[in-house]
Order: sequence, then structure tokens, then C-alpha cells
Amino acid sequence: MPSREEIFEKVRETLVDALGVDDDEVTPEATLIGDLGAESIDFLDIVFRLEKNFDIKIPRGELFPENIASADSGFVVGGKVTDAGIAELRTKMPHANLDKFATDPKVEKISDLFTVDMMCKFLAAKLGV
Repeated sequence: MPSREEIFEKVRETLVDALGVDDDEVTPEATLIGDLGAESIDFLDIVFRLEKNFDIKIPRGELFPENIASADSGFVVGGKVTDAGIAELRTKMPHANLDKFATDPKVEKISDLFTVDMMCKFLAAKLGV
């Protein structure tokens, strides 16, 4: 079973390979979209590479939940994620730190939840670390 540091190092390698970023850019607090330049298509590649690098299966939507913040989800009103939507995010993303987002839950800020640390916590839980 890998240590948390080993998980971080494998995640770093995965993101360097998938996104073409430098090692030093991949910090625990780095956001995948804002800091590392990931696009939606990259998320599929990242999941595939994580599955291969950690020898696990990550069902679609488990690491990166889909459609919670879409206009037709029922969880968005006036460009903000509702309390029910935040509760749903907490259920689907227990590995993400939602406290800051919950204070100003604008839809455009939801991508800030997808951090390197969030991925490491997800993988640690998945691997039972």
C-alpha cells in the first residue's frame, strides 16, 4: 500500500505526463483547470492514467462528478449552487474541501474544487490508505 507521499508523487507524474506541465507546478493546492490548464477532455485522460498508475478502476463521475452544476440539475439558481447542491457535492466529493466554496458557491468557481490535494485524498481513500 503506498504512502500519502507516494500517492502525491504518482499523481504529480500523472499530471506532468497528461498536461505537459512542470513538476514544480504540481503542488497540493494547484487547481487542475486554473493553475495547470486542464480542459474537459483532459479529465478522461487523467482518470485513465490514474487507473493505470494505481492499478484501480475509477467509475465515470466518481472522481470528477458530472452535471451537478448544470442549469438543468436543479442544484443551480441564479448562477449559484444551492444548499441542496452543496450537500450533493459533499456526498459525491467527500475528498474535496467545500468549505470555502460554500461561502460563495458561484458555478464558475466549482472548478476550484478540483485540486491536486483533492485527487490525492480520493486516491488515498480508494486505496484504503
